[in-house]
Amino acid sequence: MTVSSLALEPGFGANVVRGIGAIALYAVVGLLLMLVGFYAIDLTTPGKLNQMVRAGSPNAVVITASGLLSMAFIVVVAIYNAAGKLTEGLLLALIFGLVGIVVQVLAVRLLEWATRIDIGAILRADQFTPASLVVASAHLGLGLVVAVAIS
Repeated sequence: MTVSSLALEPGFGANVVRGIGAIALYAVVGLLLMLVGFYAIDLTTPGKLNQMVRAGSPNAVVITASGLLSMAFIVVVAIYNAAGKLTEGLLLALIFGLVGIVVQVLAVRLLEWATRIDIGAILRADQFTPASLVVASAHLGLGLVVAVAIS
């Protein structure tokens, strides 16, 4: 083995720096979308979701966690479909993430109306309510639908 075979390819350092920058930017966009998604759910549900989560309300935790996970599906697929194009990937993640938030909020309200599930009561309950899994499943299912629609 020669010393020259251990040398790094030209541009290796620049690629690493570019990759680290992309990770940081996507992380910021993902976090932003998750925060917007959280506050969209919080604004459209009865009560203060952040207080219920901090208090450990089991149903609020289940529903919030599923909403955040579904946002992550959308962001991941948008990033994957950008195929290395950083600017396009960031824009796709942002645009589709915002569309996903709107779709989720509307769909959960529609689910609440169609099933006559009182989401506000479920969120405030001190005990686990199985109906919270229906709402959580709606979040996850819609997140998957939006994510696949992106691809």
